[in-house]
Amino acid sequence: QVQLVESGGGLVRAGGSLRLSCATSRTIFSISTMGWYRQAPGKQRELVAEITRSGVTNYADSVKGRFTISRDNAKNTVNLQMNSLKSEDTAVYYCNARLSAAQNDWGQGTQVTVSS
Repeated sequence: QVQLVESGGGLVRAGGSLRLSCATSRTIFSISTMGWYRQAPGKQRELVAEITRSGVTNYADSVKGRFTISRDNAKNTVNLQMNSLKSEDTAVYYCNARLSAAQNDWGQGTQVTVSS
């Protein structure tokens, strides 16, 4: 099991920026794919962005061009830089580590609130 600890959430005005970080308890090279998901009130959890061990990234259409996911191999962290934030980005953001098709681990979540 991978322990994940998110940080960096908070309250920001529309158009502003936030940077989320996720610290992992295992070396990041041992994790196949790291991702950020979010869940807004009354909605299902959805993928925001993910990055593979080899650095291939994938983004939800709603965040393309505004969010950037990156891995810091030396610090075993995954970051999500969020720019041009919109009120619809308001949600709890969760870090995810996928070691295999059968093993997914989640962080506790961090709240992001964007005021309009």
